[in-house]
Amino acid sequence: MPRLPRVALESKVAFLRAPSSYPERAHLVEAVETHMAWVFLAGDYVYKLKKPVCHERMDFRTLDARRHFCAEEVRLNRRLAPDVYLGAVPLALDAHARLRIGRGAETVDWLVKMRRLPACRMLDHLIAERRARTADFARIAAMLARFYPACAQVATSPQSYCIRMEAQIDANRTEQGACASELPHGIVGTLCLAQAGAMRALEPLLAARVGGGRIVEGHGDLRPEHICLGARLAVIDCLEFAPELRALDPADELAYLALECERAGAAQAATVLQHAYGSHSGDHPDARLVHFYQSYRASLRATLALRHLREAQFRCSPQWLGRARQYLQLAQEHIGRCR
Repeated sequence: MPRLPRVALESKVAFLRAPSSYPERAHLVEAVETHMAWVFLAGDYVYKLKKPVCHERMDFRTLDARRHFCAEEVRLNRRLAPDVYLGAVPLALDAHARLRIGRGAETVDWLVKMRRLPACRMLDHLIAERRARTADFARIAAMLARFYPACAQVATSPQSYCIRMEAQIDANRTEQGACASELPHGIVGTLCLAQAGAMRALEPLLAARVGGGRIVEGHGDLRPEHICLGARLAVIDCLEFAPELRALDPADELAYLALECERAGAAQAATVLQHAYGSHSGDHPDARLVHFYQSYRASLRATLALRHLREAQFRCSPQWLGRARQYLQLAQEHIGRCR
C-alpha cells in the first residue's frame, strides 16, 4: 500500500474542531490553544493534541515522542485522577486518507482522552467566587498526605538539590534583569540576593529534607486550576515531559499550592493546608523553609510570565507583565517572612 500523505497540524486542528469528528458525536467543540498543545472540549470529553514543538526541557517534534508523552501523561495523571484520564488514542488516516479518531490505515498523531471536569468545581473558580471552604483545603491536604508516600523517591544529594535551586535563582536574575525597566526599581537584584542568602542559611534544613528521603516524584505544577473538588477529588495536568521538575520536596509543592491560592485571593489556604497536611502525614516543615519555597516559586513564576513578552501576540498585552509584577511582590513578601 502506498504511503498516505503527510497531514499538517492545521488540518488536524480543523478536523478536531468539527463535532462530527468524535465518536461521542459532540454537539459543540471548544478549542483552546496553549504553548504546547491544542485542547478540544467535546461534550463530556476532552481530547488533547500535543504540538510538534521543541522547548528547553521537552521535544515533541516526532510522532514517537508525542506517543510516548501522551502515554506518560496518562500514566502519571492517573495517580491523582484515575477516573479522568481514559487513555492515549491514535489520530489516524483511513484507507481513503480521511482523518479519524482511533485505529486506521496510518497513525498520524496521538491524543490524550479525558473525562471533562465541571468548571464550576475547579478550585480556582471556587476561590474567585468566594465559595472555597476550609474543609475543601483540608480535603486536598489529606489527599496529598496519602499521595506523596506512594510516590517514587528521587535519589539526589543535598549539594545537587541546592545547586539546582541556585542555578534557577541565577537564571531568574538574568531573565528578569532583561526586563528590569518594566519592573519595580531594584527588585530583581535585591530579591535574588536575598533568596541566595536565605538558601545558604537554610542549608541544614534543606539537607535534612533531602537526607530524610523527602524528595519524590510529585506532581510538578500543583495549582488551583488543576484541582477539581467533585464527589471524588481529582488533580490533573501533572508535568509529564520533565522528570526533573517533578523531583521535589512535598513541602515545596504544598507551599506552591498555598502561594497560588494566596495570589487568587485565598491567603487563608496556607494555614489550613499546612496544618491538615501535618496532622495526616506527621510532616511539619519549618516555617522559614516554607516561606523560602514560596518566594522561590513566585520568582520562577514571574520569570515564566515574562517569557510571554518575547512572543508577538503577547508583547503589547499588559496581562503577563502585570502577572510578573504580582509574583515578584509575593516573592519579596515571603523572603521577608523567611528571615
